[in-house]
Amino acid sequence: MLRLSLFILLLTPFSSAAPQELRLSSMFADHMVLQRETSAPVWGWASPGTEVRVLGSWSDNVATCKADGKGAWRVDLATPIAGGPHTLTVTADKSITLQDVMVGEVWICSGQSNMEWHLSWFADGAVTANTVDEPQLRLCTVDKSFSDVAESESNISWSLCTPKAAADFSATGFYFGRELADALPGVPIGLVLTAWGGTVIEAWTSEAALRLGGEFDGTLDRVAVRRAGHAVGDAGGGPEAIWWSDLFKKDPGLEAGWNRAGGNAEGWNSVEVPIQFSNMGLGGFDGCVWFQRGFEIPPSWADKDLVLSPGAMDDMDVTWVNGVEVGATREGGKAATAREYSIPAGTMIPGINVVSIMVVDTGGAGTIGWGSGGPGTIQLGCPDLRQHISLDGTWFSRTGAKASDLGAFPTNSWFNHNTPSALYNGMIEPLIPFAIRGAIWYQGESNVGRAAQYQRLFPGMMEDWRRRWGRGDFPFYWVQIAPFGYGGDVGQAARLREAQSMSLSVANTGQAVIMDLGDPKNIHPGHKDQVGRRLALLALAKDYGKDLVWSGPTMKSSVFEGGQATLSFHHAEGLELRSETQGRFTVAGADHKFYPGEAKVVGETVVVMCAAVSEPVAVRFAWGAADASNLFNGAGLSASSFRTDQWTD
Repeated sequence: MLRLSLFILLLTPFSSAAPQELRLSSMFADHMVLQRETSAPVWGWASPGTEVRVLGSWSDNVATCKADGKGAWRVDLATPIAGGPHTLTVTADKSITLQDVMVGEVWICSGQSNMEWHLSWFADGAVTANTVDEPQLRLCTVDKSFSDVAESESNISWSLCTPKAAADFSATGFYFGRELADALPGVPIGLVLTAWGGTVIEAWTSEAALRLGGEFDGTLDRVAVRRAGHAVGDAGGGPEAIWWSDLFKKDPGLEAGWNRAGGNAEGWNSVEVPIQFSNMGLGGFDGCVWFQRGFEIPPSWADKDLVLSPGAMDDMDVTWVNGVEVGATREGGKAATAREYSIPAGTMIPGINVVSIMVVDTGGAGTIGWGSGGPGTIQLGCPDLRQHISLDGTWFSRTGAKASDLGAFPTNSWFNHNTPSALYNGMIEPLIPFAIRGAIWYQGESNVGRAAQYQRLFPGMMEDWRRRWGRGDFPFYWVQIAPFGYGGDVGQAARLREAQSMSLSVANTGQAVIMDLGDPKNIHPGHKDQVGRRLALLALAKDYGKDLVWSGPTMKSSVFEGGQATLSFHHAEGLELRSETQGRFTVAGADHKFYPGEAKVVGETVVVMCAAVSEPVAVRFAWGAADASNLFNGAGLSASSFRTDQWTD
């Protein structure tokens, strides 16, 4: 009987670089906004070693670079003063020209549902969207995506600020941008929305930054295992591991040696890869399909680490070289994700080497080397030498176990959009290093109850983003969470607001207080026009030199004497108490028991007393979860909740 090794096809002649068509990161598109008067990174992919030329129509200066060994390239492009429209032309093996490119101010808009909440989801917002006329605004939306690996790409779209686009955009972001546009005539404003409702702050922070604190190491270790291709369940092995164990018992491949050279040639058929299973004469087969081919490596690659890039496979796979497993994707939902597996030095042998891939198609279309955009290129690369060889062409294939014999693949419940680092990987990393002015943030509700931790995580996330963007301490402004009747709250919401306020110690930050705009029965309060306006006040005053009041009263000091407390404030010009005051201020003595106080404004101070507390030592303001603020300055901006004590009860 003939041996399969006699039929293994040698690879096509060696070439130093496999072709890759020029493309840009999805952050770059028609109607986009580039940050003005800066060095703006422009990046993408092309054939390794290809010279890439980038030209903005505002200048005759061409920025050039060469694509690296993996095809990645980047130039830093000098941008002009605000204006447009311009074109941006990128040339390599072909030319791409982006139209209607504006130059102005770019802001990231991120957080959870109160940032995501669409303009059309509010009655007054829907009216605004229907009549929108904001030619200076350009809207960019990042699709929701979570990942166990820092992604280089995401689904990102730029658009004009049409009624439809505005209706589906963040209300907070839209009103923030409109305020900037009104105050900065002739300056285009680019708003990049990357938000997901109900999310926790640790999901928006990179793994490296979270590792510094050590609080999430257990989960991050599981993520690392998952990233390596070995799915884990809730108990560290779980239903996924059991499913794979059963698969290898039911599929004949491993026992018959289909993952290595040799074996009986009977049952193997030649196919041209990349390929869709529907073009292999398999009919409606779902299950395990094995692929194998032989190749030789150049002598200069001996004893070097290599990288196998087999492209996307629908749905899962396990991949071997010379019988050694070099990579696997053992989870669902990765049908369109291109694989990249490291091959350690010493795995290769002199002469013919063999790559074997078991693709597991659990239903629907099956593919190898075929992503959502069509056929890709299967490559083997040597990063040290920046060289690649192509593995496209004739392979041998055969079917293994049927999907009907395997049962449904179990889904993970533990890895989701709230897993630490998952949203950073999927929705922040793909934006970096796009040139921005700063970021606005509206999140915190999902971390209520963990204020002490938030006090560490929030500054840590800001530092993380700034370090990774590499644009210094760019402005970072946030919305303090609004009053809301959290069930069973005994100070957790107020302490979360306090943690947010304490983060103002971080350089170049600001907080928009909306304690007067909340709804005790709705965690998604309206008045997003005012929320956007208060965020814009911070930016206009701190970044654009506008002379205006940007903060409500913030407590400066407290003095207890004569049976009363005298509180002084920053930003206190025109200080006033609105409506009734009973219950907003509470007073305690040394016994830590708080009673409703009475307050009055005296100049730029508030004097608080309580008949039930003869010798007060502590005052708290709006400390209940749903307490609204009634303390304002003359600019109509409210004070946050605050306290004079540091008690833990």
